Amino acid sequence: MSIHIGIGGWTFEPWRGPFYPDGLPQKRELEYAGQHLTGIEINGTYYSSQKPETFAGWAAAVPDGFKFSVKASRFTTNRKVLAEGAASIEKFLTQGLTRLGDRLGPIHWQFMATKKFDRDDFAGFLDLLPEAQDGLKLRHAIEVRHESFRDPAFIDMLRERNMAVVYADSDEFPCIEEQTADFTYARLQRSQEDVETGYTEAALEGWAKQAKDWAKGGRDVFLFFISGAKVRNPAAAQALIAKLR
Repeated sequence: MSIHIGIGGWTFEPWRGPFYPDGLPQKRELEYAGQHLTGIEINGTYYSSQKPETFAGWAAAVPDGFKFSVKASRFTTNRKVLAEGAASIEKFLTQGLTRLGDRLGPIHWQFMATKKFDRDDFAGFLDLLPEAQDGLKLRHAIEVRHESFRDPAFIDMLRERNMAVVYADSDEFPCIEEQTADFTYARLQRSQEDVETGYTEAALEGWAKQAKDWAKGGRDVFLFFISGAKVRNPAAAQALIAKLR
């Protein structure tokens, strides 16, 4: 059973104090996060490319067993015709993210809420996503945010390719509760600022049980506390890690 729990990014000023100790240099925040969490969703890659040396530095800052998911560039997903995005996908995948090595978790492909399901175009897009890059196996997590994706054809095309549909626990976006790959990718977005751990004890117990259920049969699980009361997300992740231990 391999369950990785974490947050989105690691640089956020309000976390200094509640999560990061006073006086901790900013350049050591990732190292600290790596000691207290078991995964991080890298969101900066959605907005801009990074250097290979940057990915290598991130990998070196965290311990063995830690996993990064990498959010795909918006230029790969925010386009009218997805199947015409081969060049942007190649640019994203060849920027050096494989320098993360065994710290690389799934690639997270997130689509806008206005993007509707078009069977042929979406199949064409998924066919552009390679199974490996630079000899490193890739896993792809697909996050859709429009109700039109509640379509058996969409679920089937993900299962055929061993790609996960992202489980989004959100007030804003649809949650598709289907297991379509040999791993699960969940984004929990309901943390509350008036709860010290972001989620109540009962809610955390429920997510611990759910994570264990997802992990049955050897499935890897990647679970990130995102959005909501962002200041509470590190505490929520640590509380859930403690329950699973």
